[in-house]
Amino acid sequence: MAEPLQTIADRVKEERRVPTVSAVLPDGSLLETVYDLERRETAFVRWHEDEWTREASITVDGLRRLVPYSPQNNLLRNGVVLFPSEPEEYGAERELVEAIRGFLHRYVDVSPLFEKLASYYALLTWVYDGFNELPYLRVRGDPGSGKTRFLLVLGSLCYKPIFASGASTVSPLFRLLDTFRGTLVIDEGDFRYSDERAEIVKILNNGNARGFPVLRSEVTGKRGEFNPRAYQVFGPKLVATRSFFEDRALESRCLTEEMGGTRLRDAIPINLPVGWEAEALRLRNQLLLFRFRNFRKCRPDEALVDRTIEPRLNQIFVPLLSVIDDKPTRAELRELARRYHGDLMADRGMDMEAQVLEIVNELALAGEEPQVSIKEITRVFSERHQEDYERKITTKWIGTIVRRKLGLRARKVHGIFTIAAGELQGKLSHLREKYGFLVPGATVEVSEPPDGREDMAGDVR
Repeated sequence: MAEPLQTIADRVKEERRVPTVSAVLPDGSLLETVYDLERRETAFVRWHEDEWTREASITVDGLRRLVPYSPQNNLLRNGVVLFPSEPEEYGAERELVEAIRGFLHRYVDVSPLFEKLASYYALLTWVYDGFNELPYLRVRGDPGSGKTRFLLVLGSLCYKPIFASGASTVSPLFRLLDTFRGTLVIDEGDFRYSDERAEIVKILNNGNARGFPVLRSEVTGKRGEFNPRAYQVFGPKLVATRSFFEDRALESRCLTEEMGGTRLRDAIPINLPVGWEAEALRLRNQLLLFRFRNFRKCRPDEALVDRTIEPRLNQIFVPLLSVIDDKPTRAELRELARRYHGDLMADRGMDMEAQVLEIVNELALAGEEPQVSIKEITRVFSERHQEDYERKITTKWIGTIVRRKLGLRARKVHGIFTIAAGELQGKLSHLREKYGFLVPGATVEVSEPPDGREDMAGDVR
């Protein structure tokens, strides 16, 4: 018996339904999901030509019908993912930032600078898709130091927050990030003693720059074939850890606050009061309107790049600086970037290759020979640091450090491996800067930047 035409039409119509969280439509409109908790109802808010409308669904190209996720979805019902309920007016951007900062000040205890930093980070999450690199906001401390409170309070203000703390497995995180494209809020300490910690680090390593998805093999089809799939994990992240990351590159992507170092402010409630979630919802509603108004305006400003600090630090600070209009706050953040740069130099200075470079630098400056021999570097290194290492210090080991870690090529001259004067002249200056060495007698000159910005830049001459 032939299938009724009406049944076929209904089935085709159902096949065209595309569950959607957010989208940029062909006409340039922005689409965002909103969730009314009291009515248990989801819908779209569409922003077009500086006005917003509420839509139950959107048809695109006459082929697809975009629909919001069901209000019965477990992620929404259990508060794993949070949405605003509707756009709400906030006045000037400065007023919105102060409202966010006041909310944080009532419920979490962090330093004034980090409190300000976190307020602007909340803004950044709502326009993060205008940038190609992002910083992570991280709190570090022992259990009971307030890390979880910070994640909960600030996370509730971020763009489509995904609360993953305490998750039983890591595997859903890839799908959640790929589907919702929001802000991951995670306590890395929950996975500290399991193999899943490596998966969390993989997400963090790939998630701060656009274009580096995580590849995972999945069984698809009736024949059970493995089909690698790319999951997009790029986006802002709030992270809590108990200690430093072992990966120095990952550590450098984080703007960090040490928690628990001082006595808790008396005004901070031990338990979050009734009504704090309503405050957070109102701020999310205002931040939704901020996104609509600033989605196409917030882009990285190359004029904010500070050439006196590491390129990686510029990558994580420039997006945040680009959403800050307040000049004193911008100056504070630029000074913070320089402090991070100093810490990075200090860490490098304690590495073995830094010890080797120190000796190369001294021998090169002595000027007695046009080149520096690996044998002489090894002799001096052994005299200074032999007691610090259990293994025997050999010319082969030191030569490997010079070649692989410092990138200096050594050539055999009259049976002795030496670093030629030309090699030293071409690379030693950069290595000194990278590891924080000053040439004896050098001075630090502080001058006004050429573009007239309000802060000061230091040049070594």
